[in-house]
Amino acid sequence: MTQESKFFMSIGKQLKDEYGRTIGEVTSLAVNPSGRVDSAYIRQGDGKIIKCAAESLKIDDSEVTLLSKTKMKATSLCDQIPLIWRKDQALKDLVGKNKISPEVHDDLHRSFEGVLNQLKSEAEILTEKIDKEIARCTQEIKDLNYALVNLEIEHEIGKIDEQSYQTAFTVIQECLKKANTEKSDLEAMKSKLSNIILGDTKLKIELEAEEESAEESIIQEEPPTQSPSLPEPPVVVYVKEAGKSSA
Repeated sequence: MTQESKFFMSIGKQLKDEYGRTIGEVTSLAVNPSGRVDSAYIRQGDGKIIKCAAESLKIDDSEVTLLSKTKMKATSLCDQIPLIWRKDQALKDLVGKNKISPEVHDDLHRSFEGVLNQLKSEAEILTEKIDKEIARCTQEIKDLNYALVNLEIEHEIGKIDEQSYQTAFTVIQECLKKANTEKSDLEAMKSKLSNIILGDTKLKIELEAEEESAEESIIQEEPPTQSPSLPEPPVVVYVKEAGKSSA
């Protein structure tokens, strides 16, 4: 079954996020003249219709999942930043081996550096967004814990019957599990993104330090200039003739 066929089979199915929360139901698709599905129309629980990009939807046989845009962007940046950095390092190695001219190296290096700086800027902006989402999850977990405590209190004093208590308890626990999982994913995502940014900078500093150390080592290994040594003065030996005595 093609991807386009899967999209049409998704109509009428529930759309959930990656943590199992129900977002709504797929009600229609936006298809361009070439037959490619560009987006899907989702009817939410309150009756409103929202539009989701096709690339953010994952369709299985029985489920339609809305992928996190934040996670997709973070994954993309974590792949792109090291790749551009490695290309720039390969470029430096090529000019060192005289396989390309310094002019070509400088031109391409500026291009790679520009792309790398842009990607880092995007990563920093995304990190701030992740911080906000982590704060949202933290608040949600706090609210759910308070909801659980209040449920326990009302059940304890007999205002909530056992069946209602068990149903509500299960719902809150499931929501807590999803919120904690999402928060853990966001924290791991932020850590990986930060390590990519800091690791790139740290590695550059280490390489520069190694180059400086190598240059200093070459200078130190050069033999010191010595002035030519002067010849030893000649030794004069006086020999006394036999049969003569000193006066």
